[in-house]
Amino acid sequence: MSDLPDAVGVLGAGLVGRSWAALYAARGLRVVVVDPDPGAEAALRAFLPAALDDLAALGLAAAAPTAPAFATDPAALSGLGFVQENGPDRLEAKRALLTGAERWVAEDAVLASSTSSLLPSDIQAGLARPERLLVAHPMNPPHLVPMVELVAGRLTAPATVERAAAFYEAHGRVVIRVAREVVGHLANRLTSALYREAVHCVAEGIATVEDVDRAIAHGPGLRWALMGPHAIYHLGGGAGGYRAYLDHLGPTQEARWAEHGTPRLTPALKDALVAGVEAELAGEDPEALARRRDAALVALLTLKARHGF
Repeated sequence: MSDLPDAVGVLGAGLVGRSWAALYAARGLRVVVVDPDPGAEAALRAFLPAALDDLAALGLAAAAPTAPAFATDPAALSGLGFVQENGPDRLEAKRALLTGAERWVAEDAVLASSTSSLLPSDIQAGLARPERLLVAHPMNPPHLVPMVELVAGRLTAPATVERAAAFYEAHGRVVIRVAREVVGHLANRLTSALYREAVHCVAEGIATVEDVDRAIAHGPGLRWALMGPHAIYHLGGGAGGYRAYLDHLGPTQEARWAEHGTPRLTPALKDALVAGVEAELAGEDPEALARRRDAALVALLTLKARHGF
């Protein structure tokens, strides 16, 4: 689309921000990264080569990827039509970052927040042009995991949502439109439900941290990589489909729902969870593990595309 932005600002260059910057650079956009942290630029430069290689393997890299420009002052966002904000997930921090940025961007710029839980209506408060802001929440790492969920605030203009959706889809993202605001949006609410029970199973001595992780990675996680729970249970209903599943096995689901726990993250439980992960990953180098994860994501995405998922 000719009216898509050819330049994008990335506000905040932490784990999520530098991943977004890699995607946009790979796509050949002019990328301006703004972060006051003196170590952020070096971290971004170190991250880019492998990320660009992965995006090229997925066919998402332009013939000539760009080199992001780096700045510490939001004035560097001057005139840009699209800004991806990735600051700390605290309301006042988001408001301060976006208030500082919006005076510099183009009049019709889209301000997209990567917040994992905050409501866009709350973030909009205090902005001079709140109709330009929406939530565009990815899953980490966003340059490889294609989902981005869009959530409009009370004051978000419908045109802002449409322009954001067109932009992300043009750059290989799978856009989810969340119909109404709710804490955690959609994807994080689903993952939080699983995580709550994963913590409960450890807290109650049902399984170790490692076995909880193994149960997901080698069981339902394999199916979830291909399709969601409703479609999975539709196949589980055999010839009768989803309705047969619900009629036959729905009561067992309700029985399990009634047994699900509501653990509290006490200091003792946090210690037990951390110790469990440390035992599970003993001897693993975190950077090497992240690279293995990314390589596997590239292979998985390629496989999904080959099989129509």
